[in-house]
Amino acid sequence: MPQFVDRVVIHVRAGSGGNGCASVRREKYKPLGGPDGGNGGRGGSVVLVVDPQVHTLLDFHFRPHVVAPSGKHGMGGNRDGAAAADLEVKVPDGTVVLDADGRVLADLVGAGTRFEAAAGGRGGLGNAALASRTRKAPGFALRGEKGQARELTLELKTVADVGLIGFPSAGKSSLVSAISAAKPKIADYPFTTLVPNLGVVSAGEDTFTVADVPGLIPGASRGRGLGLDFLRHIERCAVLVHVVDCATAEPGRDPVSDIEALEAELAAYTPTLRGDAGLGDLAERRRAVVLNKIDVPEARELADFVRDSIAERGWPVFAVSTVTREGLQPLVFALRDMVTAYREAQPKPVLRRPVIRPIPVDDTGFTVEPDPQQPGGFVVRGARPERWIDQTDFDNDEAVGYLADRLARLGVEDELLRLGAQPGCAVTIADVTFDWEPQTPAGGDVVMSARGTDTRLERTTRVGAAERKAARRRRRERGDRP
Repeated sequence: MPQFVDRVVIHVRAGSGGNGCASVRREKYKPLGGPDGGNGGRGGSVVLVVDPQVHTLLDFHFRPHVVAPSGKHGMGGNRDGAAAADLEVKVPDGTVVLDADGRVLADLVGAGTRFEAAAGGRGGLGNAALASRTRKAPGFALRGEKGQARELTLELKTVADVGLIGFPSAGKSSLVSAISAAKPKIADYPFTTLVPNLGVVSAGEDTFTVADVPGLIPGASRGRGLGLDFLRHIERCAVLVHVVDCATAEPGRDPVSDIEALEAELAAYTPTLRGDAGLGDLAERRRAVVLNKIDVPEARELADFVRDSIAERGWPVFAVSTVTREGLQPLVFALRDMVTAYREAQPKPVLRRPVIRPIPVDDTGFTVEPDPQQPGGFVVRGARPERWIDQTDFDNDEAVGYLADRLARLGVEDELLRLGAQPGCAVTIADVTFDWEPQTPAGGDVVMSARGTDTRLERTTRVGAAERKAARRRRRERGDRP
């Protein structure tokens, strides 16, 4: 039996960018050909796309991890790495995307609607792109950025014009099957409907959709029974129809008390899409009441008795029978008129324009704060410093020196001095901690040195050509073989 899933938690991770290449062109008769390392390719993003052929979130239930491909690394000969293709993930119409804190990130309605769930990382620059007047042949390249990783919650909220609400076994599924071509499961036991059923209803030249959702019981707004599953799927409905069982034999049940119980649950429920499309809370939606099962004589008498008291609320009341089809045609055309009035009252959709938010001129792009876990230390936060940390190869002294130059030009060192940082104090950026040495002339002209080294750093362990030549001479004097 097919399984219906309307709420899942997924883990999305975009692809990382490819690393840049550190290469020097070597040709015959051209020993100093210059740097020719290419850039890394961009990582693929994870994009959610609405597909009308998808009706459930079942695939994510079994495969909650979604990973996009990474970009290729750069190569010598000024060859850039290939960019990875975006991973498009199909979701059903009406999917709402929430972050780990429950904030709504996107409401995906309409075929083809797209949302970038995780952005791919940018590729690292090769040494050809890093060459400058003072650093003519860089012996390093930048690493690619890591792809964005997020935990998202997907909720499916049925897209329908009319939502049928009522107690279990009130006849909602029978009503949908009688006024549309839908064939939901119908039985005489509670909670027969476990998943929403959609039906398309024709009224003259107009059509509208009707949703039959799981039955409601007192306490549904607090998660009792199938309440949350029920309430989630009527958030988009413009018209709510109370389907009341006038032939129920349960003690303490009558049409008026059933409607009051349903209204109390609607008022207690807080929609995720508050204010979506101008609908407002559930308590503000248009209402209609259907007194069902009047083919039973006692039910017809009860419907005639309570009809006027329910109509005093200002709601249209219809007495119907899905068995004999009595009263169905007036109900269908009345719902058509209510849906049409709602559609006409909606403002015309306005094309979204791109919003440009320039960065203020006094925004440094980073903050420096005292480290709460390490006395005398500081923590640097900011998109650019943290991205530069990920791009740096800390096994290469020249790359570390380039990082120091970038941080100095950004103003991190001046801010540390202003806050009273002492030499040797711990400075943490992202997940890397440094021993800060202000005497390092970061940001100044780079002194020419061997590739992969920086004379401003004392911790250089790279073996130079002169040292290797001296080592070979000593081995020959001892008679050793290389």
